[in-house]
Amino acid sequence: MSRPVSRWLLMLLAGLAVSACGFQLRSEARLPEEMSATQMVVDDENSTLARRLRTMLEQSGVRFTNGAEATAVLEIPTNRVVTEVLTIGDNARVKEYRITHTVRFRLTDTDGRELLPMQTLRQAREISFDEQKILAASREQEYLEKDLAETLARLMVTRLESADPGRG
Repeated sequence: MSRPVSRWLLMLLAGLAVSACGFQLRSEARLPEEMSATQMVVDDENSTLARRLRTMLEQSGVRFTNGAEATAVLEIPTNRVVTEVLTIGDNARVKEYRITHTVRFRLTDTDGRELLPMQTLRQAREISFDEQKILAASREQEYLEKDLAETLARLMVTRLESADPGRG
């Protein structure tokens, strides 16, 4: 009998300690009310970043729409992934390279007033290339590109939370 009570007490104390330090599970973002019906303007709606961002915003209550019922416009004029060579080996083959993902975006209301001015976010990852493991390197690059898009989508949501409806 003492054992279940002590477990329960331990769980209660752990819960109090975690909540006291400010820990929160990742949940819905607190976005401006103007984003309740949002039009997203992006060149490639099927890019990993656009799909991930759409999912995150929908989980936070945003409904995506086109046209007259939109209350906000999320413009993403830049969503670019660039791969650059960092080092070349003795055999003139690439040994390391960097993947950089850059996104620029802004949020306006339907009258064009800025709720969030143009923002630029950039994330980069470096990869060592082993020509003996080409398939693994290809998968690693694919994984890193998805990870960069995921990270940028989360950062975009965080920035969108700070949008100011009184602006403009």
